[in-house]
Amino acid sequence: MERRTFIGMTAAGLLAMSSSLKHNSDKKMPLLFIGHGSPMNALANNDFTKHLATLGQTLPIPKKVIMVSAHWMTKGVQVQASEKPKMIHDFYGFPQALYEINYPAPGDPALAATVKKDLSVYDAHLDHDWGFDHGGWSVLHHMYPKADIPVVQLSLNQNFMNLRDHYNLARELNKLRSEGVLIIGSGNIVHNLRQISRSENAPVVDWAREFDELIKKSIIEHKLEQLFAEDSTQHSLWKMAHPSIEHYLPLLYVLGAADPNEKIVFPYEAFELGSLSMRSVLIGA
Repeated sequence: MERRTFIGMTAAGLLAMSSSLKHNSDKKMPLLFIGHGSPMNALANNDFTKHLATLGQTLPIPKKVIMVSAHWMTKGVQVQASEKPKMIHDFYGFPQALYEINYPAPGDPALAATVKKDLSVYDAHLDHDWGFDHGGWSVLHHMYPKADIPVVQLSLNQNFMNLRDHYNLARELNKLRSEGVLIIGSGNIVHNLRQISRSENAPVVDWAREFDELIKKSIIEHKLEQLFAEDSTQHSLWKMAHPSIEHYLPLLYVLGAADPNEKIVFPYEAFELGSLSMRSVLIGA
């Protein structure tokens, strides 16, 4: 399957690309994967957070958002259905200012019910207890600071047997894009907290760059076997990049909801702390 790819788009490039689409609510919404990194990015004013702000200013304005965060894993498929989702500060030992951030975006029970119906083959259930975890709000806080766009989070099902299951589930979400719904996956393409450096200026380690480039190439060439970790020759690299798989999974929801031949853009390519990939992937813009 051929995919057209544009790599390393600048903020100016994104502005030019989307200026004619900004207010076109009839256009099919794009898909976005964000490498969210440290919770401290919610407070930061850096190249990464400026990138998030640029996305919010240049992409078509969504009517609603479905957020797939690495930080909500459940046994079975759960769809957040509360009208006023609570804030979840799911981290410890950070500055008090981080715990004081509030992102009061509304939920959308009607969208949640639609997602549940669309995922009925996966026995999806509505959840009224979960809120916005930092994988979601730390990104949306910069993209849509007014918090005026309804957001529904979709959980990651721990019971799935393989990565392909997550990709296949996401295919059921594709039609929502034509209804003004922006699907965002929030995780990291490389995420091994045991191997990060505490130095902000640490050089990128070879294995992290190798895995990041491997996934980038696999996305461009639509190599599903590689994206699903089914190539046994790469298992040692996968284990280094993802001792646990939750931060990789949101990428599969973005890829799975895509159409053939949609443009693929990598609008942000960088690392934090030596081995944490902050790569973003934008499809269909």
